[in-house]
Amino acid sequence: MKRAIAAVLPPLLVLGAGLLVWEFAVMVFALPKYLLPSPLAVADATWNDRSRLLAGALQTALASVGGFAFAVTIGVVVGSALGSSRTLQRGFYPLALLLQMVPLVAIAPLLVIWLGYGLRSTIAAACIVAVFPVLASTLDGMRGTDAGLREIFSIYRAGRWARWWKLELPASIPSVVTGCRVAAGLSVIGAIVGEFVSGYAGDQAPLGIVIVASMREARTDLVFSAVALSACVGFLLFGLVSALGWLLLRRWHASSVKEN
Repeated sequence: MKRAIAAVLPPLLVLGAGLLVWEFAVMVFALPKYLLPSPLAVADATWNDRSRLLAGALQTALASVGGFAFAVTIGVVVGSALGSSRTLQRGFYPLALLLQMVPLVAIAPLLVIWLGYGLRSTIAAACIVAVFPVLASTLDGMRGTDAGLREIFSIYRAGRWARWWKLELPASIPSVVTGCRVAAGLSVIGAIVGEFVSGYAGDQAPLGIVIVASMREARTDLVFSAVALSACVGFLLFGLVSALGWLLLRRWHASSVKEN
């Protein structure tokens, strides 16, 4: 309990101090609300539009989780395939790296054309942004598999599937967990950017559309509220992934100790 308080208290104090400075700066410089609303104004807007914001946060969370799930699946499978074949790695890894370099804003309109407006395009956008860290971490983990253990599996004529399932994938778990943590935050970013292009209006509009609509209405306080909620979605997903990663790593360390 004391460790948890010691870990949480410093960032909360910094956040509280930052909010006080923000509130004080708005009061002293008499900044207009459309330019920079005060934290109290943001809190008031959050409360007044809570139903709209919560509905939008739910839609963004669904897109983020869906995109993250697809990214992990594709990243682990493709990364494992590239790690098992030098030929595939030379041919496909540069293309995967190139896909990572293409701005999502440039791809998002194509996703709308192919998948239509709504959740499917947003999930695809989140997946595209989040897949590369998982792929790269899986590939690095497989590259780092102990050469001696590989030789033992070869001596016993283990098949490629058995070697991947019993040796390479377990050895890659620390790297994959790290990649998944990075992908968790990126999936929310991808979902928000995808919603800018492929989102839909109405009572169930996602946070990306809430941000765009609020900017057009000069509701800067609501923009801050939507941005803060999207950050909360990212923190929750990152925390869930970190907790699951901790459980996997705990089992991985326990199995490593038993083998030694």
